[in-house]
Amino acid sequence: MKLGRFLTKSEWGLLILTAVFLCVLSAVLYGLGPRGGSADYTITTRTPPADVTPEPAPLLDLNTATAQELEALDGIGPALAERIIQYREENGPFAAVEELLQVRGIGPATLERFQDEITIGEAQG
Repeated sequence: MKLGRFLTKSEWGLLILTAVFLCVLSAVLYGLGPRGGSADYTITTRTPPADVTPEPAPLLDLNTATAQELEALDGIGPALAERIIQYREENGPFAAVEELLQVRGIGPATLERFQDEITIGEAQG
């Protein structure tokens, strides 16, 4: 019995099987099939356990800090870092963190931004 004008039932079956085969073949060739893509790497993520707290960063010692280290502080640019070093060279080591208020350009608000990140090491005579 003819299903269409030109094909028999078995010819239609072969045509459908051929179409399915071609779809699967193209999916495999383009990385959509069971073999996956052609990537040579794996991406993994790790979440630290909830009970582990990261170690705080070490405090920056104002008496030994370089200009580059000082610039990493919030509110300290190259000019202000140089003023801090110049103050330290002219007046000796800092005796207290609050002594930074004597440096031109550092006010209470600026000091408050990074006060928890700095310390005063042992004064070097």
